[in-house]
Amino acid sequence: MKVLVTGGLGFIGSHTVVELHNAGFEPMIVDNLSNSSIEVLDRIAAIIGYKPAFEQMDLREKVAVNQLFHKHTDINGVIHFAASKAVGESVENPLLYYENNINALVYILQELQKKQSANFIFSSSCTVYGQAEKMPITENASVQPAMSPYGNTKQIGEEIITDVAKVSNIKSILLRYFNPIGAHPSAEIGELPIGVPQNLVPFITQTGIGLRKELSVYGNDYPTPDGTAIRDYIHVVDLAKAHVVALQRLVENKNLDKVETFNLGTGTGSSVLEVITAFEKVSGKKLPYKIVGRREGDITSAYANTDKANNVLGWKAQSTLEESLASAWKWEQKIRS
Repeated sequence: MKVLVTGGLGFIGSHTVVELHNAGFEPMIVDNLSNSSIEVLDRIAAIIGYKPAFEQMDLREKVAVNQLFHKHTDINGVIHFAASKAVGESVENPLLYYENNINALVYILQELQKKQSANFIFSSSCTVYGQAEKMPITENASVQPAMSPYGNTKQIGEEIITDVAKVSNIKSILLRYFNPIGAHPSAEIGELPIGVPQNLVPFITQTGIGLRKELSVYGNDYPTPDGTAIRDYIHVVDLAKAHVVALQRLVENKNLDKVETFNLGTGTGSSVLEVITAFEKVSGKKLPYKIVGRREGDITSAYANTDKANNVLGWKAQSTLEESLASAWKWEQKIRS
């Protein structure tokens, strides 16, 4: 079964391509290389033994999306990662985010709607909960007003999919991720941010390797035990495997609704300072950092209640925070060597 992976050379996409192959699917990648590198294709091949089919294209071009589905009529599933994802950048450039994250989604759904049946996995985010009122966050938590244009595009995306599924043969699972970190155990693929990292762990590993002078900790005045923000950090391979399980659920018609939603996290929250301490432990390095002001759009705390993913989806995160950080550090060392 051919599965289209949009943004398949990105961080989560590339790991999901590997796990799709491991599960017997035929992954096909579309990526515009705006936040990824063509070298990732060779790195995937080093793991799975061949280069998956790849098309370099921009999903904001409606005609190109139409041509893609005409050319590959045997696409039976889509896992949609392709989107801009930096909270801070979305605040500064909202129209880029609305164009990229909404238009591409609409054009793909327009093509899937023409099919007899279609299975669609959407890369959503815990940002849809905003600052949730209760921890851990369940899928029933109310979707709060978005704290950023990025978060809003995920909310709008979920609403679009829900509306389309009501009147089409599209079945969908919305996967709300918490914070993906780590790298493949082979250290062939991992997180490869272009420019200054927007996420904590690549900033930590780049500081650890000496690429950055020091780590900036955004705020130590949050109402948390140590004053720093709390997140649920999940190993990217665990996350990738969840996409395969979700796709299999749709393929086997095990879904109970046309659109289902699952949180993907570990169920444990870790503060920024706890992550720094854990990294120092696995790397044996002292990490220089400084406390700076909070970032606009950041929330105090977010970690998942994973009961639904564990019991209904039949998936559970396996890796610890330290294991995830060790794999990220192994990857950082490999790409700098």
